[in-house]
Amino acid sequence: VGRGRLADDLSGLDDFTVIFRQQPKLSTGIHFGSRLVFDDEGHLFIALGENNQRPTAQELDKLQGKLVRIYPDGKVPDDNPFAATQEARPEIWSYGHRNQQGAAINPWSGKLWTHEHGPRGGDEINIPQSGRNYGWPLATHGINYGGQPIPEAEGKTVAGTEPPHHVWERSPGISGMAFYDAQRFPEWQHSLFIGALVDQSLIRLQLDGDRIAGEERLLKQLGARIRDVRVGPDGFLYLLTDSSSGQLLRVGLSAEP
Repeated sequence: VGRGRLADDLSGLDDFTVIFRQQPKLSTGIHFGSRLVFDDEGHLFIALGENNQRPTAQELDKLQGKLVRIYPDGKVPDDNPFAATQEARPEIWSYGHRNQQGAAINPWSGKLWTHEHGPRGGDEINIPQSGRNYGWPLATHGINYGGQPIPEAEGKTVAGTEPPHHVWERSPGISGMAFYDAQRFPEWQHSLFIGALVDQSLIRLQLDGDRIAGEERLLKQLGARIRDVRVGPDGFLYLLTDSSSGQLLRVGLSAEP
């Protein structure tokens, strides 16, 4: 992760500096996750995948399969859960994650929500808490893509790990997430929008507090893998599709142009 300042002539970034690197360097080219979210206290959360190296998600001396919390200059907050733990990376906020593809601050509660791909089955949403273990690969609702169990898995729930806040037994291939708190479309208030790669749809979850009270699949007729979802300042949704001819889509309710 790096940061820089947009040049006055908008032509590039000045004073670009790397503030964080995932360590150790284990990437196999998949399961790299990675979403960046700032909270209202000045922290930067970095959601990381486990690089398809399953055991690393449980190993606190590695940053694979972790949610990391740092400051925007790269420094580690003193109140991080493992900041004073020997042989643990101080950047870690939570662990036991597989391949985190979405992260956003809930505007009504101020809590960070993340979601991650399961293997074959078991895509999940979490509300990560400080120092908690979210199970992968010990606890999972999925199996290997070839149909065999995950070798390390002990069940859908395992003592000492947190169950997912929400789980899809059949994986839609979730990616990107955005809470809708704009005024333009009141019908969408208190909704969470999530892109789906495999299902090729936009998932809308209706929220009642933190409880997920309903779900619908939108835009399936497009046949598009939706990689990211954002709410624009105009109250419309903006979606990125994932293909060699990818598109930026602007989406609203049918009553709007």
